[in-house]
Amino acid sequence: MKIRNKLTLLFALIVSGLLIAFSLSVYILSANFRTDQFYSRLKDRAITTARLLLAVKEVDSGLLRIIDRNSLLLSQEHILIYNNDNELIYNSLEEDTTNISLNIINKVRLNNELRYDINDKEILGIQFHKETKHFVVIASAYDMYGRSKLQFLKLILIIGFILSITIIVFSGLIYSAQALKPISKVIYQVDAISATNLNSRVEEGNRKDEIALLAITFNKMLSRLESSFNLQKNFVANASHELRTPLTVIKGQIEVALLKNRTQIEYEEILNSIHDDIDNMNSLANGLLELAHASKDVSEITKNELRIDDIIWTVQTEMQKKKSYYKILIEFDNFPDNENDLLIFGNEHLIKSALSNIIDNSCKYSSDNTVNIKISFNKDGFLLEFSDKGIGISDSEINQIFEPFYRASNAKSQKGHGLGLSLTKKIVELHNGKILISSKINQETKVVIFFPKLI
Repeated sequence: MKIRNKLTLLFALIVSGLLIAFSLSVYILSANFRTDQFYSRLKDRAITTARLLLAVKEVDSGLLRIIDRNSLLLSQEHILIYNNDNELIYNSLEEDTTNISLNIINKVRLNNELRYDINDKEILGIQFHKETKHFVVIASAYDMYGRSKLQFLKLILIIGFILSITIIVFSGLIYSAQALKPISKVIYQVDAISATNLNSRVEEGNRKDEIALLAITFNKMLSRLESSFNLQKNFVANASHELRTPLTVIKGQIEVALLKNRTQIEYEEILNSIHDDIDNMNSLANGLLELAHASKDVSEITKNELRIDDIIWTVQTEMQKKKSYYKILIEFDNFPDNENDLLIFGNEHLIKSALSNIIDNSCKYSSDNTVNIKISFNKDGFLLEFSDKGIGISDSEINQIFEPFYRASNAKSQKGHGLGLSLTKKIVELHNGKILISSKINQETKVVIFFPKLI
């Protein structure tokens, strides 16, 4: 069911419930009021008749009947009067031989007043006292006017209810259609957006109401999707280019080698060159695999409790084994007394890969192949600060430095693929950390990584 119809139905049900409750209340209160009013009139008639018969000596039963016939009586009025011995002494309708049971008379004497009805005919029994005598007066009548008015009220309430619900349903459909019109517009605009036009945006209206906020949120999502698509396209293009270049070089060297017979030394030189190109390709492939691994959902990554100082020392040892000319200086600031403050919950291979990339970049681009690592601790976690005296990064390029395959314009002289910092950023964020970079051209570059500690 469409939201429009759901809203209309819900609104109609709520209003119907209120109208039914209101109508029932009006009807029940009116019915009770009619009953009370009619019994009050019956009581007046009963008392008046008893007084005329019992208090006025000149009036006997026959005269009283004549008076009643010429008075304005209630519909189907019938009055009976019983003496102390429960004997019938007056019957307003001589031809009516109806008698009241002794049980009813006794109840009237016990309670002073009794109300009940038979076949829509209200009956009232009261006690009438004259000196030491106690009479019982039973008056009955049919409230023709009151009941007809009640029926008319019932008809009005039913017709009013039906008309009200009809108006509410149609009004609700019109109102909900008008209220949901902006959503229909958003749906139409969203439906027109595909992978080929992710630069399109949904109209944001007044930017204040909930529908405008929905459009704004959707536009933000589109911006992220567009950015991801562009990044993916650039990634594929750059990866293809990076792989094609060494393959072209290798093919060219082999073709040149096959043009003529060469000496053993020349063949060795060609093979060594091809070997270097293959190492370069292998490095690129490993970088792409690690980037893909770091891009997995966090739930798919195996994590354990690790000591950050052990990881730092291990990375230092491994890096200096590969490149002995690298100088990696480590300094601990405010070393914690509690060893638990050194713990991090993470994937050892990925964290080592991230730190290795930072150290390799710092040493590679530093004039003396030196990186200074300062590790400091606070109540939330620890900071790793990597600083070098190298070529630096310009302000115009520093915001792009974490994009895959991006290399600063002054870094092209060194070997690399531009994957290291992108991989490092993904790994840090995968561990709920943060990474910041600041740099001054031809002076220094500083990378700061924050990891939350294991609580």
